[in-house]
Amino acid sequence: MSGVRIGIDFDNTIICYDKVFAAVARQRGLVPEGWDGLKNEVRDHLRSREGGELAWQGLQGFVYGKGIGGAEVYPGVQEFLATCSLAGAKVYIVSHKTRYGHQDPDRTDLRDAARSWLRGAGLIDTADAALSAGDVYFEDTQAGKVDRLASLKLDVFIDDLVDVFEQPHFPTTTRSILFTRSQRPCPARCKPIATWAEIRREVFAA
Repeated sequence: MSGVRIGIDFDNTIICYDKVFAAVARQRGLVPEGWDGLKNEVRDHLRSREGGELAWQGLQGFVYGKGIGGAEVYPGVQEFLATCSLAGAKVYIVSHKTRYGHQDPDRTDLRDAARSWLRGAGLIDTADAALSAGDVYFEDTQAGKVDRLASLKLDVFIDDLVDVFEQPHFPTTTRSILFTRSQRPCPARCKPIATWAEIRREVFAA
């Protein structure tokens, strides 16, 4: 596998926000006391109420910025990256992330926050890390994200959003892995996998 080029999305693929979204929503009184739903459940709960979309955007802006320290690495990510290092694979992060969040009065730079979180988690810029800061790309649009991963000539790309793989200019030569627990239908060329341990076995089985 030496020389293989692997791209990974950031939000909800490497970093898990579930606990921090629920915690901040409780602190803000946006959900009932004791609520312990996942990120998407918090989103759906807020959007079901009048003014809920703005509340959701404000919550996102905080969690992706100042509140990012409460997020966690998905189980198995560190082991996957360690295997990449041992195998001599080249790894990149390619993410659709605007510089500033909606409804964020503090104007926190979300890209700087993400890089700081990656350093704090030991995923970039350490002696044995599979990634350096120069391997991390944040793009303004979904189309720009696909342009970037195409320019990197990736062999494999891993993302939690099926929309990425459905972009008309997504490179057909890049193997597509959808990180998902859902059983929803997905494009034929896109393989859904529920855990990072399974992704590691899939990518490095050969």
